[in-house]
Amino acid sequence: MSPVTKNLIAPGQATFTLKPLWFLALLTANAPALAAPGLLEGASLEVLSRNFYLNSDYRSPTPAGQSYKKEWAQGFIATFESGFTPGILGVGIDAHGFLGLKLDGGKGHAGTGLLPLDSDGRSEDQYSSAGGALKFNLSRTTLALGEMTVATPVFDTADKRLQPEYASGALLTSREIDGVDLQAGHFSAFKNQDASTAKGDFSGYGATTRHASIDFIGADLFSGQRVGGALYASELSDTWRQYYGNLHATAGDLFLDGNLYYTRDHGQASAGAIDNTAFSLAGKYRREAQAFTLAYQKVRGDTPFDFVGGDSIYLANSIKYADFNGPGERSWQARYDLDMGAMGVPGLSFMARYVTGRGIDGSHAPRGGAYNPYDGNIGNYVPQQGDGGRHWERDIDLRYLVPSGPAKDLSLQLSHVTHRANSAQAGDDIDRLYIVIQYPLKLGPF
Repeated sequence: MSPVTKNLIAPGQATFTLKPLWFLALLTANAPALAAPGLLEGASLEVLSRNFYLNSDYRSPTPAGQSYKKEWAQGFIATFESGFTPGILGVGIDAHGFLGLKLDGGKGHAGTGLLPLDSDGRSEDQYSSAGGALKFNLSRTTLALGEMTVATPVFDTADKRLQPEYASGALLTSREIDGVDLQAGHFSAFKNQDASTAKGDFSGYGATTRHASIDFIGADLFSGQRVGGALYASELSDTWRQYYGNLHATAGDLFLDGNLYYTRDHGQASAGAIDNTAFSLAGKYRREAQAFTLAYQKVRGDTPFDFVGGDSIYLANSIKYADFNGPGERSWQARYDLDMGAMGVPGLSFMARYVTGRGIDGSHAPRGGAYNPYDGNIGNYVPQQGDGGRHWERDIDLRYLVPSGPAKDLSLQLSHVTHRANSAQAGDDIDRLYIVIQYPLKLGPF
């Protein structure tokens, strides 16, 4: 396993390298040892049954000439988490396995991301994967080595289709200081949502970065308090360095949240020159069973806000289909939530939101980069987005979670997405329908 290497400071300054086990010892040198329950005591096993139907109806021509994509599949996700062996340094293991089965999806309608495609462009009848991580615990610090899910503002594996995304590498989490949740990681391979194996490719909003790795370090601050925040930094090798800050506060029924990213190209700049700042401000007011949210988001720079990992964008207007992260884009959101439990239907919830984005200008993206590549067929550079781009998205979600009884925790989610864009924005005009039925079977703790 490669060492966790942090090189997140300005050029010309000294750098430092920390191997994971050394970092673990450094953080916990003076920390009291906590009693571990044992490897199997407290271990848990869950098998999640996920039935997923996805239909995308394209109202504008697509490059593949498809008018719609439709797939229906059944997935099973098994997750095992062990405890730790007794002693000062506890050792444990986490493991996961996945099986996906096609229920419907013929040639010409495939490609929703639920199922992998064969050489003829048809959905595979089935696919599977497995992985795991060895973990070490000292005091309130844990180091995991292997394949896992990750959740940080600068690198976050998504769970939006049949199979979650996974990343392979090292992840350190520490809570030695009360109110400070520290995370540091180094990842060199990525398993996409419709893949059986991990590769050294980090796919995100921009160009795929092959044979790359990502490093990050950061902390969530004042966790569980009325005022909190977060600070993170990351580096995608030979592509960019990214810095993130968050500040949030709760005042009675009002919740305020602000997010800021700054991204600058680094090393060989494989995605091209990048100098991008993106921020969002959101306010949510809750009144009994209802909640109202307003949000504003702005991207400054000649390129879009770039990220890798399906959920590595914690901006307020990154929603179901679009991220509203175009160069120069400003966007506004209005959202309404209703908990129908207060109306006599416990477990039923409703959400509707609308986001509109304007002012997109991709015509000044650096030539030769990911967002303004050279087209040899026409002998010129072709920016991915033009000047005057605009679009909007409307999402409607209805979700029911069985609150009690033999089917407790069974959930049914019905979602509809509508997205419309002009040619300068370069997005799809699409109507998308999701139907997701999930049931977790929990075995343990043992």
